Amino acid sequence: MYLYNVEHVLINVGTGYYVEKIAEDAKGLLKKETDFLPKQMEKTQPALQEKHAIKQAVTEMMMSKKTPNSHQLTALSHADSSCLSCHLSQADPYNK
Repeated sequence: MYLYNVEHVLINVGTGYYVEKIAEDAKGLLKKETDFLPKQMEKTQPALQEKHAIKQAVTEMMMSKKTPNSHQLTALSHADSSCLSCHLSQADPYNK
């Protein structure tokens, strides 16, 4: 592949749109974009960290509500009342 006209280039301006620019203008536009992106990343980083912390807190809360304590889990898994440890703990007045 060969470039026949190096004075004009196509620049992707987003969402599938291209603009024909003179090479010098294109360099300026690309320089402007490369300066803009790191600044935007610095601006959005704190908000992203805050949202991540909120997501972690919500996930932990959901997991704590989803997981019943061990006795409830044992009672649910032994619904036929055949679990000896459940019967013993219920019958023992000192085990509360």
